[in-house]
Amino acid sequence: MEGASSPGMATRSSSTAPPLLLLLTLSILLTSPVHANAGVPAATKPLADHLALAASFREAPAFRNGRGCAPQSDPAAAIHIAMTVDTTYLRGSVAGVLSVLQHASCPENIVFHFLASSPRRLRPIVAATFPYLSFRMYRFDAALVRGKISSSVRRALDQPLNYARIYLADLLPRDVVRIIYFDSDLIVVDDVAKLWAIDLGPHVLGAPEYCHANFTAYFTDRFWLDPAFAGVFEGRGRRPPCYFNTGVMVIDLERWRQGGYTGRLEGWMRVQKRRARIYELGSLPPFLLVFAGAVRPVEHRWNQHGLGGDNLEGLCRDLHPGAVSLLHWSGKGKPWLRLDARRPCPLDSLWAPYDLFRRHGSDDLFANS
Repeated sequence: MEGASSPGMATRSSSTAPPLLLLLTLSILLTSPVHANAGVPAATKPLADHLALAASFREAPAFRNGRGCAPQSDPAAAIHIAMTVDTTYLRGSVAGVLSVLQHASCPENIVFHFLASSPRRLRPIVAATFPYLSFRMYRFDAALVRGKISSSVRRALDQPLNYARIYLADLLPRDVVRIIYFDSDLIVVDDVAKLWAIDLGPHVLGAPEYCHANFTAYFTDRFWLDPAFAGVFEGRGRRPPCYFNTGVMVIDLERWRQGGYTGRLEGWMRVQKRRARIYELGSLPPFLLVFAGAVRPVEHRWNQHGLGGDNLEGLCRDLHPGAVSLLHWSGKGKPWLRLDARRPCPLDSLWAPYDLFRRHGSDDLFANS
């Protein structure tokens, strides 16, 4: 049972809903005649909407642990992954989850933590699509970032849920001490246990870094001309600060909590909102301001990002040179939208096999999300 939660508090759901009961209820609702002038009880319509949305996805197969996997009951064997879910990106999230499970050596030891603005609506969809998945769902209260978000170059970057990754340490239970964060527009094509096993050392956060990128471009002239701002990176580490993409991160939640990093990120958001416009790219720059130069580098293979093009046009792009463990459609162009429009980029065909969306008769469910 879910109830209202205060800002910063989580409403948690486990994946124990019997899929057979859910499917029987769905069958009754979808096959019963509905007349235009029929009075539909207010309490029934939301349930029907939820089940209709759930029916728009095929059920994923069950994935079982291979030989040598630790028992599922062993907490030390769990791999914790966090993602956000909403109706706009749900199709991408579902594909991402399926890709993780399909390539994992011990899929039953993976626990997903979903952050959602409407968990009551989305939990049944996840449970019906992945009946065997271990997951918890938490309510992200948009009030946490109210008054802290400033407009950016793309509207999608301004949505409150895009900032939920800042609050993982506050929303997740204290017994979760380490987390992998994944964006909802990526697929994993390698065993996620390899990413989980990365030694963070003394670092709070690990991610692929891209030191060839023009780091100065992520901040405005106003930022670089003010020594009080520009000096924030001095003395942070042995290396100069580098760009990293926040769509793939390994985070030590214990160190995060001890260091008060949520407050540090919020502090830069307040500077941007109230004092000076120092960046243009949503939730990314605060992470760069707090962590750049102090990130545990991860192999580039774990974030082949930018496949969605830039933030304005979303043009097709090629893979970066090197091995690939994760494909990330960061940028404006999303594979499911381009495939539906019959204008796919070549690499979108790599995403398509993980798409569980039912195309016949239900495509309009996402049209106005």
